[in-house]
Amino acid sequence: MQTKTRNALLSVEDLANHLNIPKRTVYSEWRKWGLPGFLVGKHLRFRENDVENWLEANRVNH
Repeated sequence: MQTKTRNALLSVEDLANHLNIPKRTVYSEWRKWGLPGFLVGKHLRFRENDVENWLEANRVNH
């Protein structure tokens, strides 16, 4: 059984599910958001740790 680490690579579908947004939004916005991504062959991937850091950096405090 594989254990998931914060260094795991997430697919666009994984990221979209994590953020509860459509996949097409991830494809069209990830660069504008400044979210680091990787091309693995023709597949776009995101490091889970980068996503969590990006979320923290973009936290909105009221």
